Amino acid sequence: MKIALGQINPTVGDLAGNVNLMVRFAREAAQAGARLVVFPELSVCGYPPRDLVEKPSFLEQTQAELVRLARETATLGVDVICGFARRNSSHTGKTAANCAAYLCEGEIRFTQQKMLLPTYDVFDESRNFAPGESQVVLPAFGRRLAITVCEDVWNDKQFWERQLYPRDPVEELASQGADFLINISSSPYHMHKRRLRQEMLAAIACRHRVPVVLVNQVGGNDQLVFDGTSFVIDATGQVRALAKSFEEDLVLYDTETNTGDLHETLADEPEAVYQALVLGTRDYVRKCGFERVLIGLSGGIDSSLTAAIAVDAVGRENVTGVGMPGPYSSEGSVADARATAERLGIRFELIGITKAYETFGQTLGSVFAGRPADVTEENLQARLRGVTLMALSNKFRALVLTTGNKSELAVGYCTLYGDMCGGLAVISDVPKTLVYELSRVANRRHNDAIPEAVFTKPPSAELRPNQKDSDSIPEYDVLDPILKAYVEDNESPDCIARRLAQPLELVRKIARLVDRNEYKRQQAAPGIRVTSKAFGIGRRIPIAQVFEE
Repeated sequence: MKIALGQINPTVGDLAGNVNLMVRFAREAAQAGARLVVFPELSVCGYPPRDLVEKPSFLEQTQAELVRLARETATLGVDVICGFARRNSSHTGKTAANCAAYLCEGEIRFTQQKMLLPTYDVFDESRNFAPGESQVVLPAFGRRLAITVCEDVWNDKQFWERQLYPRDPVEELASQGADFLINISSSPYHMHKRRLRQEMLAAIACRHRVPVVLVNQVGGNDQLVFDGTSFVIDATGQVRALAKSFEEDLVLYDTETNTGDLHETLADEPEAVYQALVLGTRDYVRKCGFERVLIGLSGGIDSSLTAAIAVDAVGRENVTGVGMPGPYSSEGSVADARATAERLGIRFELIGITKAYETFGQTLGSVFAGRPADVTEENLQARLRGVTLMALSNKFRALVLTTGNKSELAVGYCTLYGDMCGGLAVISDVPKTLVYELSRVANRRHNDAIPEAVFTKPPSAELRPNQKDSDSIPEYDVLDPILKAYVEDNESPDCIARRLAQPLELVRKIARLVDRNEYKRQQAAPGIRVTSKAFGIGRRIPIAQVFEE
């Protein structure tokens, strides 16, 4: 028979819209000859619903829409597996359960409750859901189907050095004679996650000698991006069907011939990161009800990259770049900003802040008398730019995209209520060295829209004469490996210094900067996660703490 992988982009809380989307995909699958179509985890309500599942009305409406999905797909001649949230039937534990449903001939024939609830990194499912106590195979189409939900396949003792859970649902289902494994997932993207996911499930397929179907959600929801990249792996570990990355897709797999659609994915990781940022930006803007975006376009590499991503996300007609030269802005930076805007085809406004800055200086002059100029005056310029962008945002109902990168955010080289003003921090999980790589990707897509001078000039905030980033922080090719080791890998400064052959005092200084600037990061706009450890929901460090390594 033919199985269809329905890789869809649901919206959290759009219950009717998500079901309508699944009905459309189910119809297309049936027309292509499929007898079963599989959709992602929590596809009825969207993932992650977080505390929405604590609302009784949310669970009631989800159940009603699941019933409608069963009814409307009954006449199509195709069965459906999908994810939904329901009331927990147990008298103990959380009130909600994360489940898979099997829909056949207009009825909900079978449900399976997710057993393994992740509570690490970006996940906090034990906060909202009760775990399932057991799993059983489902006889269907002459096979014994093992239907699992996302994390239930992430505990193979032969793949992982350390198991996170005492039970392995896949092993338990295999012992019941399961001969076909189906996993519905909402597995968020980070760099190299697609390869890891495929290698892990190939190991499971080979170990238990069963084909594996994984259908993963695609799209952006808040800080998370889901890459899709759904696939079928046969019992020998070979990929037999593959869906696109970062796009909705419908893929068919024939169980009799062991063949399926093999759609192109993005093999180059910088290309994948770039597309993840485009998708995350597009869905954040769209799902939050905005159409237009604003960017402070300085002529630097960060804002240039953000502008290119925005054009790909929402269209050049919906992007406005705003140049805001101050007393120390160079003519070259203004020219580069204008050139980037022209080459990208976006609107460009030039609004100087020098007069406003001078006025503030006069207003505060008597209070500041006798004190030398310092970072206060630098921050004042950044905050005037923030005020300008937010005024434009209010007037034209456009979302401000902040342009700070992960390296700056890590060490606090950013200004609260200044360059941190905005609704979405597009590249806040992109280290500066990766910014340059992604900007080359942008130029391949946009015919060298970012001028070469933007790549070659020393990075500078231009808040004082002849300022360079390296005056305050190490060169980025030194800084970024240290930050990755400290933030993403949780290595100690001593270990980092030895491994990277860097002075211990330098590494300790950077670690202190990271620790001291937690208060800034927790006031930042949400950012799109693309690395294994992003600032935000995946890293929970107290602000008021004094531990130092």
